[in-house]
Amino acid sequence: METPKDDSNLNKDQKPVEKNIEGESEGILDSISDKKDELVNSIKETKDELSESIQEKKEGISKSFDSGVKKTKSFFKKLMLGSIVLLLVSFVLFLVYANWTYSEGTRAGNLIKISKKGYVFKTYEGQLKLGGIDLANPDEGLSDSWSFSVKNKEVFEELERLQGQKVVLKYKQINRSMPWQGDTDYFIYAIQK
Repeated sequence: METPKDDSNLNKDQKPVEKNIEGESEGILDSISDKKDELVNSIKETKDELSESIQEKKEGISKSFDSGVKKTKSFFKKLMLGSIVLLLVSFVLFLVYANWTYSEGTRAGNLIKISKKGYVFKTYEGQLKLGGIDLANPDEGLSDSWSFSVKNKEVFEELERLQGQKVVLKYKQINRSMPWQGDTDYFIYAIQK
């Protein structure tokens, strides 16, 4: 049989073990606390580095975006300016082409009409009865007429005085008349007597 152990001996042996365990546990706790502090500091440093890196990236993206916006605005300004210049040059070239004299000559006949007309642009318009036979209306006889426009007010006033008489008109035919010039492409510039 076993002999009962002495409790007093057990307590004496237990106390150093407990002190040893307490010492080791304090050392472990201190070690864990140190590791925890190191880990927290490491996380804070990494967080700060990431924050700085993100901030730098944001600033870089912002600068890049601003630069892109400036370049795009500059491109569209140049595009608009180029388009306006191109339209103006095209319009000027069209006006030169339209007012280019295609033919010059004279027409003779009876002046049957001269008037100033138009809704927005008032122009001087007239008709000259040239003679000849209108095959569509043989009963009317000579009825071939020619329409013309006049730019010069003095020529218009002289034509008003000669209305109903036989006249010889000098004209220039242009490629295309503008609404402010007249209804026809034939412009009278002089009257022969």
